[in-house]
Amino acid sequence: MAPGVLYVADEFGAAAHLCACGCGAKVRTPLSPVDWSLRESSGGPTLFPSIGNWQQPCKSHYWIRNGRVVWEGQWTSAEAAAGRARDHARAEQYFEERQLERNTRLLRRFRNWFSNMFAHTSER
Repeated sequence: MAPGVLYVADEFGAAAHLCACGCGAKVRTPLSPVDWSLRESSGGPTLFPSIGNWQQPCKSHYWIRNGRVVWEGQWTSAEAAAGRARDHARAEQYFEERQLERNTRLLRRFRNWFSNMFAHTSER
C-alpha cells in the first residue's frame, strides 16, 4: 500500500489505506449502511464517519473529505467507548428498521392473499 492512497474494493465492500499520521498502520473500513460510507466526487473520496485508530499506538483521529485528510483531536478511552456504543446503537436501529419493513411487507402480502381468497370464495 502507498501512503496517501485510498484503495476501494467494491466487490468486497471495503476500503483501505495507510494511517494518515504516517505510522504505517493499515486501516480497513468496511463499506455498508452500518459501517462507513464512501462518496466519490471530482474533489476526491469522502469517507463517513471519521477514522479513529484507537487500537493503534498513534491513536490518530481524522476524516477523509474530498480527498483530503482533516484532523480531529484524539479521543479519550471513554470517548472512544461512547463512540463505539453509538455505532452499535445505530447498527441495531438499522437492522430493527429493516426487520420492521420485512414484517410490514409480509403482513401486506398476507392481507392481500387473504382478501383475494375471501373475494374468490364470496363469488361462488
